[in-house]
Amino acid sequence: MKSDEQLLAELAQVTDGLLFMSESDYPFEPVRWSDQAELTPDALRRLTGHDDSASIEPQSVDDLLRAAASEADWKNAQQLAAARRYQALGRWLQDNLTDVRVYRIGRVQIDVYIVGRSAANNWIGLKTRVIET
Repeated sequence: MKSDEQLLAELAQVTDGLLFMSESDYPFEPVRWSDQAELTPDALRRLTGHDDSASIEPQSVDDLLRAAASEADWKNAQQLAAARRYQALGRWLQDNLTDVRVYRIGRVQIDVYIVGRSAANNWIGLKTRVIET
């Protein structure tokens, strides 16, 4: 069983140099939320520092990573390499965390949290940002 620290170190390694593309490209940052029984909308806003009116939209990991992880014919070698890294990230999340979820918080400048339960029952995952105008 891996410790939370091991999981966070592995996540940092899996996403090192990987950018999530939208209208702007943002890196991934590991996150850990301890002592949090359930991720209610109020709890998410508190944990992420968003105000009470921030919109929260759940999304599946597959939907979030679908375009980035695809090996479309039009992608060049660098884009295919990035797609394979996104595929590896998806596998890592499935193999190391349970109850994996994605939350998009806000509008236009959207904070995206990909989190799941560690063996220690803490929420472990990643934060990134997307821009959608």
